[in-house]
Amino acid sequence: MIRLTVMYNLPEGTDEDDFLNWRLTDHQENNEAMPGVVRTGFARIIDRWPDGAMPDYRFQTIVEWPDRASFEAGFHDDAVQAKLEKDLERLGEYSFVVSEVLIDSGA
Repeated sequence: MIRLTVMYNLPEGTDEDDFLNWRLTDHQENNEAMPGVVRTGFARIIDRWPDGAMPDYRFQTIVEWPDRASFEAGFHDDAVQAKLEKDLERLGEYSFVVSEVLIDSGA
């Protein structure tokens, strides 16, 4: 399985409630509709270890595909990339990580 993890912050002055309304509706539907996606999730980061350490990022999105070929076809699709470029304008700092899941004990 291939997992895309995106960690990010919002730009200074962004209304978090407005962002969440968009992220939990329109953007979630777009993530779910990407070709080949088998799972997607979204989280607000509330803590980091060790105790008291401040999180580097406020939000996390994960998107999973069954294999590398599905990921390449889905995520690197021209329409998906064009939409992503526009969506990234809503974000401040961000980091994308693509990982190969070698074991997963279930959801």
